[in-house]
Amino acid sequence: MSAWSFFFEVLVAGLAAGIMYSLVAIGFVLIYKTSGVLNFAQGAMLLFAALTFVSLHERGMPFLYALAITFLVMVILGIAIEKFVLRPMINQPPITLFMVTLGLSYIIEGSAELIWGTQVHGLDLGIQDEPMQIAGVLVSQFDLFCAAVAAVMVAALTILFRYTRIGLSFRAAAEDQYAALNIGLRLPFIWAAVWATAGIVALVAGLLWGARTGVQFSLSLVVLKSLPVLVLGGFDSIAGAIIGGLIIGATENLAQVYLGPYIGDGIDSWIAYVVALGFLLVRPSGLFGQKLVERV
Repeated sequence: MSAWSFFFEVLVAGLAAGIMYSLVAIGFVLIYKTSGVLNFAQGAMLLFAALTFVSLHERGMPFLYALAITFLVMVILGIAIEKFVLRPMINQPPITLFMVTLGLSYIIEGSAELIWGTQVHGLDLGIQDEPMQIAGVLVSQFDLFCAAVAAVMVAALTILFRYTRIGLSFRAAAEDQYAALNIGLRLPFIWAAVWATAGIVALVAGLLWGARTGVQFSLSLVVLKSLPVLVLGGFDSIAGAIIGGLIIGATENLAQVYLGPYIGDGIDSWIAYVVALGFLLVRPSGLFGQKLVERV
């Protein structure tokens, strides 16, 4: 194998990992874009979705039935979080809302443990994780499937935000909540719909991450890897979440392969935060994030 072929295989593997990070980051973007809340509970929601699905399926429920019930559970969970936890906290400082979602993440994890137990589960989606050759580069079939799912999700969310009535309501609420109220938009309904959508995104990401790493409680920690993605892409941009994920995934994999032998193992666990920190110094709003302009 030539040096260039090896480089491209490492790069493609990193990009595939980045897509997985992006799927988690999209859930953050949905909530932050419309309500300004940094939802640290997204990782716990991902875990809860994966654990609910695999537990139902292992108890003999057919795949599609388990998927449908988990879908319904995540929609209800998202709506319940917005109505009973976040809605009473309206007009609170951002740090207060962040701490609420942090506490909520532990509550969701504890509930998952109480309901489904703590054992590790394998999750098979029927997609083989075997390499196939494309243009001389070996690519995992599962990675291609994840890329296709991410593309469909981004396309669906783009259509939702730009071309549907509720999507226009989302955007109006994101731009100016008081103006949205003045034109008759029901913000509680909009926020509930956004949280329900975030629950669905958590389900998709949870199934893919569970199939890749197994369904275990450490799965919720994937939320930490999505933070550098958001810093790079912007907290309010779905496209930015994808681009940021690709950059972080590629950087981690290339650093592990080419710098790891000189710096030491484990560079992939912290290099993303170094990149994010450096990026904050240059462009705090991210590649696609909106710059905040305060008039005084």
